[in-house]
Amino acid sequence: MKQEQKTSSLGYGTDAIKGTGNYAIKTESVSLKRRGSKITVDISKRREMSQSPHYHKYSISKYDLHPGYIFSESLQSLVPSGTPEYVDSGQKYVERMIRALFFFKQCALIGPSGTGKTHITYLVAELTGLPVWEVNCGLQTSSYDLIGRFIGLGKENWVDGQVTSWLRFGGLLYLDEANMMKQDVATRLNPVLDTRGHLVLNEKDNEIVTRHPYAYLLISMNPFSAEFAGTKPLNAAFRRRMSVWINFDYESVGEKISTQEVELLRKRSGVEEDIAYKIIRVGAEMRRQYKSGDLPYAPSIGDLIHWAVLIKDGSDPMSSAEETIVALTSDSVEVQGDVRRLIQSIFNS
Repeated sequence: MKQEQKTSSLGYGTDAIKGTGNYAIKTESVSLKRRGSKITVDISKRREMSQSPHYHKYSISKYDLHPGYIFSESLQSLVPSGTPEYVDSGQKYVERMIRALFFFKQCALIGPSGTGKTHITYLVAELTGLPVWEVNCGLQTSSYDLIGRFIGLGKENWVDGQVTSWLRFGGLLYLDEANMMKQDVATRLNPVLDTRGHLVLNEKDNEIVTRHPYAYLLISMNPFSAEFAGTKPLNAAFRRRMSVWINFDYESVGEKISTQEVELLRKRSGVEEDIAYKIIRVGAEMRRQYKSGDLPYAPSIGDLIHWAVLIKDGSDPMSSAEETIVALTSDSVEVQGDVRRLIQSIFNS
């Protein structure tokens, strides 16, 4: 089997508008020997949109986000690899996100911290073979960070920001904590996300940058609340441009224990099943108290795996919890004491 592919290098700054990707096919050679003769047939197939080992675990083949198109070799380092599977209980988050991008090109994820919004974004990018342009939004994020600026002693060299690069070359733009972004910055994105599909660089001789045909957008955010300092309600105009909203929640909360989450923790850490179950029970109860306002923190599955790894390494549950779950929860002595008592009650039961 051979792979036919043409690539072109990216230039510097705005010189790289042309030739940023190519269309390619995968050719398989099939040979047949009969009566002393050999016949070889080349069969051309459309290249799958991803080389991820998890690709066939999801029903996404009909949602090819760049049919036959190969992003430039210079962008391949931006395509995630080795991203772990995302565990859910039938919500089919991966399929829903990819379907939303296929039909509408943009999608919003909302849910409390630790529910895996960033994890699943990188998994979706790997499954679809899209390079990721990531912006961690905050109060200090400016339009210069997103759009670009002139640099140099004489301010003569223009450098594209993440959004402008994404528009030129395509891929997946990920705006993390989007509801912490200042409103004037978010407004700059409005013409990109509606039927106009372009950005006007007022800073650069009003150059018009058209959205690449395979440029997709995901935003993620925590629910607006006093707990998440700096968050604010999204501007209504920006909000309406997010065609699909997907709500995330924890897999195990309170009395609801996900067997898939228990199995994932067991496989990733190597602890025994009963230990894995108790760790998930602790996490589930902490998440319940977090959602009711009694705790300032809820552990993600990654946090629980870190705790389990220390237990597997030989530490007892309480001492390893001190270095992970207890320390992460709060600096308050009273809150830490509540977490210790919760862990003891579950592990001693």
